[in-house]
Amino acid sequence: MKLISYITDFGPGNKGHGAMQGIALKICPEARIVELATNVSSFDLRSGARIFEAVNYLPIGFHVCVVDPGVGTKRKAIIIKTKRGDYLIGPDNGVMLPAAEMLGGVVAVHEITTQKYMQQPVSPVFHGRDVFMPAAAYLASGVPIEEFGSKATKLIKAPFQNAVFKNGKIEAEVIDANNFGSIFLNVLSDEMDNFELRSDLKVNSINVLYGKTFGDVKKGEPIIFKDDFGRVEIACNMDNFSEKHHLKIGDKITLRKA
Repeated sequence: MKLISYITDFGPGNKGHGAMQGIALKICPEARIVELATNVSSFDLRSGARIFEAVNYLPIGFHVCVVDPGVGTKRKAIIIKTKRGDYLIGPDNGVMLPAAEMLGGVVAVHEITTQKYMQQPVSPVFHGRDVFMPAAAYLASGVPIEEFGSKATKLIKAPFQNAVFKNGKIEAEVIDANNFGSIFLNVLSDEMDNFELRSDLKVNSINVLYGKTFGDVKKGEPIIFKDDFGRVEIACNMDNFSEKHHLKIGDKITLRKA
């Protein structure tokens, strides 16, 4: 399957999405295109990285990430080949590295510098259409990664690292929040099994039930559980946890057994 997916921070309804799809189909008419997300918070690399991890739930394919506040500057455009067999295409700003780890790790990275694999003329402010999506489509058509440019080294670090577990606690960071007020942590859900939890946690100074779903607690009460994309979520049942406890993306929190 020649699957091409993409995420952007353009916002729903932006005409850029149609332009990107059109370019991909012009180059690779047999491609199947999946719009994974178009509502990443503007310029937010943490949120973009966390959302881009969802490509782990798609078939092997060519996945484009357009969360690119440095577009048009000296930042590199890159292709990451992963161990699972996927190709991640986007800016060298760290936003794609957590997804690469979810896909088994990085096998190779090449810059995108070969002009014939770009839409001409290249806009200095729309590399999603003119650089990233064409690269995905040419890769899907069978062009080898080596044809796009030389190997890239010294990549920009990811906007977050996985949480640290030590001395019976987890030092975590809020990496995303949704419109319901749930917050998402840089804690891998599988790691929670190694934390030997029972039923309660302290999130900073807040007592929170460790459960499976919202309805495990009464309306308005907090709960922490494994989210649906491989990390950990804290929410209030039918209420806004983020607003109630003044937590936002980038904040540091500590989890410990209650």
